[in-house]
Amino acid sequence: MTITSPHLGSSAGWTDARLLYALEEVVEKELNRHLKVAKDWMPHEYVPWSDARNFPGFFEDGEAWDKEQSKVTEIGRIALVVNLLTEDNLPSYHHEIASLFGRDGAWGTWVHRWTAEEGRHGIVMRDYLLASRAVDPDKLEQFRMAHMSEGFESDNSHSMLHSVAYVSFQELATRISHRNTGHQSGDPVCDRMLARIATDENLHMIFYRNLLKAAFEIAPDLTMQAVRDVVVNFRMPGHGIPGFERAAAQMAIGEVYNMRIHHDDVLEPVLRFLKIMEIDGLGPEGQKAQEELGLFMGGLNAEATKFDEKLAARKARMAARAAG
Repeated sequence: MTITSPHLGSSAGWTDARLLYALEEVVEKELNRHLKVAKDWMPHEYVPWSDARNFPGFFEDGEAWDKEQSKVTEIGRIALVVNLLTEDNLPSYHHEIASLFGRDGAWGTWVHRWTAEEGRHGIVMRDYLLASRAVDPDKLEQFRMAHMSEGFESDNSHSMLHSVAYVSFQELATRISHRNTGHQSGDPVCDRMLARIATDENLHMIFYRNLLKAAFEIAPDLTMQAVRDVVVNFRMPGHGIPGFERAAAQMAIGEVYNMRIHHDDVLEPVLRFLKIMEIDGLGPEGQKAQEELGLFMGGLNAEATKFDEKLAARKARMAARAAG
């Protein structure tokens, strides 16, 4: 793919304000496409309300939470808490993207629509967890308070292009995490709920991915550098959750989200869609970023292969133990 769009003389010619203006028509087009395909849904329809009962506190008949009441697996509980606490930070995410993208025109309409759709995810997940008694409600609230009290600042708030690149991958990562959590949860009700959420996340990914493709057409060097930076330094928005490292390690072993999944199911599909390694006509900085991106992906694949081998060996040991 040859980029023939003008570079405005140099990359320095592109400011965030100019890029926002240049991409406004693409945002409007993608917004209209999104509104045609997105389906409204009711969070309360996905919650097993008949399973609910009072918790202790103000109610005399309240029943304390017990692990045995949960229908979901251990890995399901861990991943559900991480996923919900990540969704809980929506006010901070809204502030970040509204500050970067603005509140006017097509950009503003998208920011508010995205926030409204994302709001459903936290609502339905919390209602499901409490009604089904899937997790300890006291710990869930303690974690939420600790996580949100820390505040949130995006690693990419310094640059509109970096932010668009980040959400292109992050929305897909969130979709994969929700989907795999549902598969590993052991509860069909949970699986169905998370599949509905994952459908939204996929549509959000498509919006940002298409916007990122358009950015390559007008500012290829800067966009390539942004993608390189984001891919190399990627981390999920829930990294500030109390005990995140331990939970992430358990989710990796439980095959909810790990290096192999990140490489194969998140990074590769977006990079392949963008035909990232086929883009030519780049300046020196763009070429350097493209080369570094290719090297990083090769290194990540090698690390993922090592992880796969360790995971397979662990499964073999556990199977032998169970057989013995």
